[in-house]
Amino acid sequence: MSRIYDFSAETIDGQPAPLADYRDKVILIVNTASKCGFTPQFTGLEALYTKYADKGLVILGFPCNQFGAQEPGDEAEIANFCSLTYDVDFPMMRKIDVNGPKAHPLYAYLKQAKKGVLGSTGIKWNFTKFLIDRGGQVVDRFAPTIEPKALEGAIERLL
Repeated sequence: MSRIYDFSAETIDGQPAPLADYRDKVILIVNTASKCGFTPQFTGLEALYTKYADKGLVILGFPCNQFGAQEPGDEAEIANFCSLTYDVDFPMMRKIDVNGPKAHPLYAYLKQAKKGVLGSTGIKWNFTKFLIDRGGQVVDRFAPTIEPKALEGAIERLL
């Protein structure tokens, strides 16, 4: 598989979400957690989505409980938290694994397509971000410490 459009996920409420539905969009894929020190990045992610959605940006949040058990809730709890605490309006997906033998196939692909520091493939923590161009190619990977606001230039270049 050479592009993310070949993958599918499920929305947080269990509906099919083929990534082909986001064809011709700039996509930011983020593994999220509700009880992480980086959780306030939801505010910045939502700000990016609000600012650029009408120009073709979509953000996809993938909750994950693999880092310090910082996403212990079920999908209903996660959706409620994101909505009430951060007014998240961008699509959130079902909770997945991003590392290990049960890693979601999309994340297996993303990690190979854009490796981390020193060629590492594993996701190191919550809020690792992957930027995808309108052709479905992974163009960048950003560490959890990179604030969403810092991605604006990279996003604008792809829009």
